[in-house]
Amino acid sequence: MFAIVYKSDGIPICVQVPGVSPDPVVVWTSESAAKAFIESKGGTADFQPVSMNEQAMEKMAKALGFPVEKLMVEPYPS
Repeated sequence: MFAIVYKSDGIPICVQVPGVSPDPVVVWTSESAAKAFIESKGGTADFQPVSMNEQAMEKMAKALGFPVEKLMVEPYPS
């Protein structure tokens, strides 16, 4: 799985789900699918795909300001 994060600060793209907090991180099944999404939105200068490994998840949680245990994911498209 791959998330898309801002290159500048590592904050991932999230989706708002009613009654769920914090917002789940959106994930793609492959790096090529995440890259295609970024390119389709004209975001190659600002965004990058990141593999959802333990280290990346810790960085995303830190960027969002909560413990990694609270990090949830939502597949794209949901």
